[in-house]
Amino acid sequence: MSITYTVVTYSIKQLTRILCNIDDRELINVPNHGPLIIASNHVNFLDAPVVYTHLQPRKITGFVKAETWENPAMGFLFDLWDGIPLQRGEADTTAFRLALEALGQGKILAIAPEGTRSKDGKLRRGLPGMVYLAQRSGTPVIPVVYYGGEKFKNNVSQLKRTDFTIRVGKMFKLQPIDGKINKELRQTIVDEIMYQLALLLPPEYRGYYTDMAKVTTDYLDFV
Repeated sequence: MSITYTVVTYSIKQLTRILCNIDDRELINVPNHGPLIIASNHVNFLDAPVVYTHLQPRKITGFVKAETWENPAMGFLFDLWDGIPLQRGEADTTAFRLALEALGQGKILAIAPEGTRSKDGKLRRGLPGMVYLAQRSGTPVIPVVYYGGEKFKNNVSQLKRTDFTIRVGKMFKLQPIDGKINKELRQTIVDEIMYQLALLLPPEYRGYYTDMAKVTTDYLDFV
């Protein structure tokens, strides 16, 4: 790791801990080696810097919307952190290839199936793209959620620290499926994954996945 990487990453971690009261105790449940997909919710701009810096020294990458590189400072940061540019709204085969390569190198790949920020912390319906990566790579998936960060802007304007809570769920792999996986089945599988996120969240954050009676695990093989 370069001096620049170390200084920037350490500084951002310390800044987040000054601005937020971060409960990261459950991150100890994230394996410390081997390829892994983190399936997470996506609330706002705080998610990536908090989780990335608090999972160090694990090597981590993740999808970052391609427009981020239009901002030189953000582009520099995500180049430093090996972010994968993603063209949203299309099947970005280059991004998927880079993601599979990262998993092949033993990295953590962070994916937010919602595909965009919720801003209010309530789960949106997941998009099925991650199912392809998990099936193709055979990589274990671990659900990780955060809540409290949606209050950051209001709190910082009042010079208050923000409670930022991280919860980690049970690791699983996707069941092998014979034949072609169509769009409907991919959506069913990602909904099962999203319900694993919902189970970790307080009820007021579950959004689209509020109805726990709909939880199924037909395609999840818990490790």
